[in-house]
Amino acid sequence: MPRLTSIRSQLSLIFFCIFGLVIVLGLFSISLIHNFNRLSAVVADEWLPTTRAIGDLNNYTSDFRAVEGSYLLASTPEELNAIVAEMARLDSLIQDAKSRFEGIRHEPIEAQLYQRFRGQWSIYQDVIARQRALEQNNKKAEAIHQYMDGSRTAYDAASHTLDELTDQAVRSAEAAKDRLTGGYIAALSLIWLTMFVAAALVGAALFYIRRLISVPLLQLTDCMHRLARNETNLEIPETGRANEIGEMARAAVVFRRNAIDLMRSRAILAGQASSLEERLAQERRLAAHQRNFISMASHEFRTPLTIIDGHARRLGKTKEVINAEEIGDRASRIRAAASRMNYTIDNLLTSSRVMDGIPPDFATSVVDVGLLLSEVCQLHREMAPAAKIAEHYGDGDLSIVGDQTLLFYVFSNILANAIKYSAEGGAIEVEVEHTPGGVTVSIADQGIGIPDSDRARLFERYQRGSNVASIVGTGVGLSLAKMVLDSHGASIKVQSELGRGSRFTVELRSKLDGTVELPSIGADSRSSA
Repeated sequence: MPRLTSIRSQLSLIFFCIFGLVIVLGLFSISLIHNFNRLSAVVADEWLPTTRAIGDLNNYTSDFRAVEGSYLLASTPEELNAIVAEMARLDSLIQDAKSRFEGIRHEPIEAQLYQRFRGQWSIYQDVIARQRALEQNNKKAEAIHQYMDGSRTAYDAASHTLDELTDQAVRSAEAAKDRLTGGYIAALSLIWLTMFVAAALVGAALFYIRRLISVPLLQLTDCMHRLARNETNLEIPETGRANEIGEMARAAVVFRRNAIDLMRSRAILAGQASSLEERLAQERRLAAHQRNFISMASHEFRTPLTIIDGHARRLGKTKEVINAEEIGDRASRIRAAASRMNYTIDNLLTSSRVMDGIPPDFATSVVDVGLLLSEVCQLHREMAPAAKIAEHYGDGDLSIVGDQTLLFYVFSNILANAIKYSAEGGAIEVEVEHTPGGVTVSIADQGIGIPDSDRARLFERYQRGSNVASIVGTGVGLSLAKMVLDSHGASIKVQSELGRGSRFTVELRSKLDGTVELPSIGADSRSSA
C-alpha cells in the first residue's frame, strides 16, 4: 500500500475530499430546491386558483345583481327572455367558480367564510325566486319593493361575506408569498455560504498542492534546466522529503555529480581535441606551403632553365656558322635567365628564413633610392623582356638611410607582382620623388586589380586576391615587404580598381629613429596570419 506521505496518497485524499464535498453540496442543493419547489407548488396549486375563483365569484355575483335589476325593467317579452337567459348563464358561471373553490384545500377560517357565503347566496337566490313569482303574477310594485329591500339585503350580506373571504385569501396569499420569499432568501443564503465554504476548501487544496507539490516540482525543473546548461554550482532543494519529490531531488543530486564528472571529462577531451586540431592545422598549413613552394619553384625554375637549354642547343647546332653578334645576344639571354634563377633563389631563401623566424641581416647604409629602383627595373627587364617599364625620377636628394638589400627585395617584389598580374606588354609606371621627410616611391600597373573585399587583408601572410587563382604565387611577398618597410619606419599604401590596375605607394623616411629590428615571425605569427 502506498504511504500516506507519498504524493499519490495525498492527491488521492484531496480528490476524494473534493468529490465528497461535491456530493454533499449536490444533496444539500437538491434539498433546498425541493423545499423551494414545495413552497412554489403551494402558491401555484392553492393560492393562485383560490384567488382566481374568488375573483370570478366577485365578478359574476355583481353582474348577477345588475341583471336582476334589468329583469324588473324589461318592457317586452324578448328583453325578458334575454335577461332570463343571461341570469341562467351567470348562475352557471357562479356554480363553476364555487366548484373550483371547493376543489381546493383551504384553511379553516376560509372554509367557514365560504360556507357562510354559500348559505347567504342561497337565501339571495330564494328571494329572487319569490321576486320573479311576483313579477309573473303582475305584482310589479311588490316585486320592485322586494328588489329594493329583501333582495338587496340578502345580496349585501353575501357580498360582504365574499369580501371578507377575498381579504382572507389575499392575506393567506401574502403569507404564502412571504414564506416563498423567505425560503428563496434562505436557500440563496445557504447556497452562497456553501459556495464560500467550497471555494475556501478548494482554495486550501490548491494552496496545499501549489506549496507542497507544484512549487517544489518547478524548482526541480529549473535545477534540471540549469544542469542541462552546465550550471553545476547550485543547491538542489527538497532532498530531505520522504516522498516522490524527495526521490526526484536526490536523483537530481546524482545527476549533478555525473554532470560535473562529465564536464571534467569533456574539458580534458576538448583540450586534447584542440591540441590535435592545432597540430593537424599546422600540418595542413605546412603541407599546403610545401605544395605551393614546390609548384612555384618548379614554375619559376622551369622557365629560365628552358630558356638556357634552348639557347644552349641553338648554340650547339649553329656553332660553325654563328656570328659574334648572335653569340652575344644569346649569351645575354642566357645571363638574363640565370639572373632570374638567382633572383628566384634569393627570394625563396629570404622568404624561407623569415617564415622560419630567422630575420635577415640588417645592414644600414646610405641608399640612393633612384639608383636602387633603376637596378630593380633593369633586372626585371632582363627577366621579362616583354614588360614595358617606364621610370620617372624627380629632382632633389633621393637618398635615405636603410638596408639596401632588403629594400631591393621590397621594390623587386612589388614590381614583380605588377609584371605578373598585368597582361603581356602592359605599361608599368615607376615614380621616385623627393619629399620634405624623405622619398616617395610609386609603382603603378594596368593589370587585373585587387577586389575591395581582399584589400584590407592584402599584407597578411598567405593572403592572396580572390581573382588570382590561376597565377602562381605563395602570398608571402607583400607581407615580408610590409615587415621590411615597418622596420625602416616606412609606410605602404594601395590604390586599386578591379580590372584597371593597382598603385603601390611607399613613403620612406630620410633617417631611421632608434634601433632597427624586424618583427619576430614565429609560430604565433604564422597562426595569426
